[in-house]
Amino acid sequence: MTDWIDIQRGDAPLIVCFPHGGSAIPQDLEARLTSPWLARKDADWHIAQLYAFVRERGATTVATSISRTVVDCNRDPSGASLYPGQTTTGLCPVETFDGEALYSADPPDAAEIGRRRKAGFDPYHAAIAAEIERLRAAHERVVLYDAHSIRSHVPRLFEGELPQFNIGTDGGRTCDSALRYAVTHTCIQSGLSHVVDGRFRGGWTTRHYGTPESGIHAIQMELAMRGYLTEPDAPSPENWPAPLAEAPVVLPPLHRVIDACLDFAKGRS
Repeated sequence: MTDWIDIQRGDAPLIVCFPHGGSAIPQDLEARLTSPWLARKDADWHIAQLYAFVRERGATTVATSISRTVVDCNRDPSGASLYPGQTTTGLCPVETFDGEALYSADPPDAAEIGRRRKAGFDPYHAAIAAEIERLRAAHERVVLYDAHSIRSHVPRLFEGELPQFNIGTDGGRTCDSALRYAVTHTCIQSGLSHVVDGRFRGGWTTRHYGTPESGIHAIQMELAMRGYLTEPDAPSPENWPAPLAEAPVVLPPLHRVIDACLDFAKGRS
């Protein structure tokens, strides 16, 4: 699965990660699924394309083209829930966000989950760790920005409409308060809705790497997809995924969010 990891290196003290933008599923696994469309339904559609501008800023990007149905690179590899008491999916999901069964036969057992972790999850995180080490050798601070998106309405996971910007820092533990404030203030200035450490407090990536005391500041951004595409009332194979909008309303604020991350990392905030 290492062929499914794409690393674009820059020299700025910023790494942008895309763990859920992929849709690739091995043919042998696809044959066991209820529907290939269902297996790709919950991807963070167009997320790397939306953030393509970060490379012009000198950021490093780490992405996987593999579907989260194969292995979810932002879940705790031990199987522990990141959101105890709340509905969520695991390292190798067996249902969609809406609760639809992903497998028509033979869901992954513990041995298969272990193999998928070794083949997909571990190399992805080895790549992130290596890029952190490379940039940390040259910079006093490095910001790890974990980029995500989700449909605005997923009743099984959260009530009502999700705010446009969902900033996750695990209650302020994964980054310096100055970075948390800078990103939050930028979102407030956009006039679009936002929340800090709400339903999405930061996944495994943010919580694992975010160690402000060692100069690594991690923050997750979960975007409601309505900010960059037209969401159907009921996703179906005929209307989902929707195309990326020509002029996403969320894009100008995202430019400023990334600039705020860079300013902080370079000591300019």
